[in-house]
Amino acid sequence: MPNSQRVTPAAAQQAQASYSPRLCNEDLAPTRDQNWSWYNIFSFWMSDVHSMGGYVVAASFFTLGLASWQVLLCLLVGICIVQICANLVAKPSQMAGVPYAVICRQAFGVFGANIPAVIRGLIAFAWYGIQTYLAANALMLVMLKFWPALAPMTQVSWLGLSQLGWLCFGTMWLLQAMVFWHGMNAIKRFIDIAGPAVYVVMVALAGWIVYQTGFDGISFTLASKSLSAGEQTWQMITATALVVSYFSGPLLNFGDFSRYGKNMGEIRRGNRWGLPFNFLLFSIVTVVIVSGTQSLFGKMITDPIETVSMVGNDLAVAIGLLTMIVATIGINIVANFVSPAFDFSNCSPQKISFRTGGMIAAVGSVLLTPWNLFQSPELIHYTLDVLGAFIGPLFGILLVDFYLIKRGVVSVDDLFDDTPKGKYWYQGGFNPKAIAALVPAVAIGLVISFIPSLHAVANFSWFIGVLLGGGCYRWIARDELAAAPAAYRGKVIIQKD
Repeated sequence: MPNSQRVTPAAAQQAQASYSPRLCNEDLAPTRDQNWSWYNIFSFWMSDVHSMGGYVVAASFFTLGLASWQVLLCLLVGICIVQICANLVAKPSQMAGVPYAVICRQAFGVFGANIPAVIRGLIAFAWYGIQTYLAANALMLVMLKFWPALAPMTQVSWLGLSQLGWLCFGTMWLLQAMVFWHGMNAIKRFIDIAGPAVYVVMVALAGWIVYQTGFDGISFTLASKSLSAGEQTWQMITATALVVSYFSGPLLNFGDFSRYGKNMGEIRRGNRWGLPFNFLLFSIVTVVIVSGTQSLFGKMITDPIETVSMVGNDLAVAIGLLTMIVATIGINIVANFVSPAFDFSNCSPQKISFRTGGMIAAVGSVLLTPWNLFQSPELIHYTLDVLGAFIGPLFGILLVDFYLIKRGVVSVDDLFDDTPKGKYWYQGGFNPKAIAALVPAVAIGLVISFIPSLHAVANFSWFIGVLLGGGCYRWIARDELAAAPAAYRGKVIIQKD
């Protein structure tokens, strides 16, 4: 059972009044609304899994030449690793009620935390624009299907996007901003609906395909190539690593959502249903659809939008495509809107609120012209791989600091103390040991990204980063093991399972 030292809301409000304005605002302060149940966490992961990207990733594993049981085993092992990591990274934020950017102050210092915050914000910055573009492209397909007269608007482009493309992109951008602008409660209600809605469409689509092809038209092995035992083993290891890598972004800032959890028991339950059970079921439904397209249309279609658009009934097509768009909005808000909102707010709490931080990311995503970035595979590969090389080390350092160095203790008041007396002041607000561990781990990740001969291990860069970042920090900070809890000032939360 958790053993926590808590304070009353009145005492918490009094404590927050003494927090440094350079480190605190209403959005970054410890939340008093920890009311998310296991279903809300479950819906969070449903929104993250049920996307066009998740669909393609799950479908692609069945084309590796592996038997169905091998692919499903890889998916299950990979997602169980994600579940374990999600439980670990959720705990400090749930205990303290603060987002990822704030809990990083424990390891990096009260000002040094801006380093991981900006890195994570920039990664979300790029992906937000790309996901918005994908949703806009789906909307454009819907509009062209029902209003063919709009086709001339696709022939004139400006900055790489057609007139209709700009209209659709602006519509998706505005819809996401409207949901986000209403705050975390609106986001919670939205993802509670978005994830389950996609399941309805996916199951209906799978049922339609089975009805058209019969069960004989469904195969769980979608590749004709045969692999040796060694090749099968390597493909299985690679597929498992890819599952973890796909979720590494949302996993890193999962604390932005776990901070609202009622308790760790609810969060673990939500992770259990939202990850292994949900992802495996989603993968099975996905392969039924993809396999069925090969039998029904003579080619394997991995784009869910294209598959839905080939259904004969116009009303079914409209409902299916609009639901896919809603799902994409859901994952974009969850993975790429909330994170930079907290991260950028952390850099200047009094000037940048949660809303302002999110809108910075939204506006910046347009300036990046993500459709051009997305249409240049080499550029997007290097840009996002370089940023992604930071995720593993940041994750490793955060966990090692909390569990091994601080021994699971959070001094919440010190997270907002910008004086040398603060526990997390270190040297001028920066922890040089955490930064020293981050640099070589990131450097190795960059080497893997840029040297062609090392691309074979690029799929394992997250694991390499976690081990190097966490291992280096544990060694460098070995003389700073946590003191007894009594040595901490102010509000201290101690939680033991």
